[in-house]
Amino acid sequence: MAQPNGSAAKSSEKTVLVLQGGGALGAYQAGAYEALAAAGHEPEWIAGISIGAINSALIAGNPPERRVKRLREFWDRVSSHLLLPPIATDNASRKIFNEASAALVASTGAPGFFDPRYPPAVIMPPGTMQAISIYDTSPLKKTLLELVDFDLLNSGKMRFSVGAVEVATGNQVYFDSGNERIIPEHIMASGALPPGFPPVEIGGNLYWDGGIVSNTPLQYVLDGGIPRTDMVIFQVDLFSAMGTIPETLFDVQTREKEIRYSSRTRLNTDYSKLIQSLRRAVRRLDTILSEEIKSTFDWKLLASHSCNAAITIVHLIHRRAVYSTQSNDYEFSRYTINEHWRAGSDDVERSLSNPAWINRQTPEDGLLVLDLTKELMPHTPPEKHP
Repeated sequence: MAQPNGSAAKSSEKTVLVLQGGGALGAYQAGAYEALAAAGHEPEWIAGISIGAINSALIAGNPPERRVKRLREFWDRVSSHLLLPPIATDNASRKIFNEASAALVASTGAPGFFDPRYPPAVIMPPGTMQAISIYDTSPLKKTLLELVDFDLLNSGKMRFSVGAVEVATGNQVYFDSGNERIIPEHIMASGALPPGFPPVEIGGNLYWDGGIVSNTPLQYVLDGGIPRTDMVIFQVDLFSAMGTIPETLFDVQTREKEIRYSSRTRLNTDYSKLIQSLRRAVRRLDTILSEEIKSTFDWKLLASHSCNAAITIVHLIHRRAVYSTQSNDYEFSRYTINEHWRAGSDDVERSLSNPAWINRQTPEDGLLVLDLTKELMPHTPPEKHP
């Protein structure tokens, strides 16, 4: 059932979907998209990194009536070797189940996604792709060609952007359907996380996973919308910057990964809010300053970065369960994948039924941030043991 769209939302507001990287946790994004689509929030622009790039391709490369089906096909395929549910669902049993599932994936791969290399990388000739990656991702290319209509993806009906990192320079780049024709290699490059996956060659250059530099394309969306227009951005993150204090070395690994890949989501949006306020202030000043001042180089430089766009960012952030471990981004059991999918759907429904969304107004300072499931995130340090 469609949810209220926000009483003061403008009809001209562009809907943007921003998808972070996070491996198996990406099923959360699929569930979030399903709920957003059911509520009438189909994106006009979609941007992703790593698994977010794959989900983005499945969405942009299919007509609306087929998108959820394709997402389900992909996630069912990659989880098809691990169909049995856990014997018990208490926290200790789930940890054992999750770790065993992740270990199986690490040793055998994920169908339609990646396979272990045989012979292993350590005995392959230096300088070859086989020597610099543990897994072969050629199954992913076959899956993308089967499930994604690249003619539709490049048709311009939905803008599509994915981030990667050039190996030689360390610079982050974005492949954008507004600038070039997108092929499977662009999506594979965005998800080529070393040392597991090999770099992908495009135009004579090698690219790795965009999450190495920044795990979210939010800043690219905020900076790349020229001319800037009113937007509502649904940012679907798979790692939370907020979390509990570690108690064991295993906890340390989990927490470190969360901090590293959360990409400081709230810090970035706070900074973006300041920048957008300044852009709008410059635009307002343009109406009252003298022509003498406006003819100066300094003012022309400021005015070239001004805009009057009103932007709403809705945070949807996956919250790690208490039984999750550091391997949760490569734990591809069907049971856990379905769990992530439901969590994404539930968070969207919860956010869109929140009065803060329903009653939202056009932000006077240019940018409104709604984090409507924040209270559900773990943030209380564990009790100290005697």
